[in-house]
Amino acid sequence: MSDPVYRRAIVKLSGEALSATSGFGIDQATVERLATDLAAAAKLGVELGVVVGGGNIFRGVEVSERGVPRPVGDTMGMLATVMNCLVLEAAIERAGREARTLSALAMPSVCETYNRKRAMKNLGKGRVVLLAAGTGNPFFTTDTTAVLRAAELEAQAVLKATNVDGVYSADPKKDPKAKRYDKISHQEALEKDLKVMDGAAFALARENRMPIIVFSIAQKGAIEAVLRGKGHATVVG
Repeated sequence: MSDPVYRRAIVKLSGEALSATSGFGIDQATVERLATDLAAAAKLGVELGVVVGGGNIFRGVEVSERGVPRPVGDTMGMLATVMNCLVLEAAIERAGREARTLSALAMPSVCETYNRKRAMKNLGKGRVVLLAAGTGNPFFTTDTTAVLRAAELEAQAVLKATNVDGVYSADPKKDPKAKRYDKISHQEALEKDLKVMDGAAFALARENRMPIIVFSIAQKGAIEAVLRGKGHATVVG
């Protein structure tokens, strides 16, 4: 078995990844599988932070289109990410690894509030750190949050989990001629307007020379495989 390629990484999961095929809500069997994968990855000695979206529960952009102010809608979406992190935290601990949820929105009766020093301390203790509530500000996606936290916490990479095995020129499920990239630069990703992450996330990653590893979360053990440099993935960097 090869040693891990990274000593510290941020894993980005979409909220939909917790809902199995339904796209909504929380599928407990899926949560348990993801938690087992995260716990196994942490047992390699890799310090792991996890940023989770909230789209399986609530989408702030969608509700803002129906008249709710965008800052309010985005804040509601941040609360959805806290719920996702809490359910993952419990599942990771059931899988045998300590975990802590840190929220960018202060809610001390629910979980600890995020700050860099606290997050670094928890990572150093080998705990999986679940980074909830995005950046704590509206208008920023959890993709951008993942890159921001990776830069703040001196991670070596962002592992972007998706439902396909890398970055394509178009949606491979809709376009059979879509080209798959093994490696592509941040600048190329921006210029080609590739949708795997938003432009702000790619731009921030480029400025901080942060590689983004895009891989499929569908298979058991996918996170550990990527950390060992064995997974089928696209490197953006």
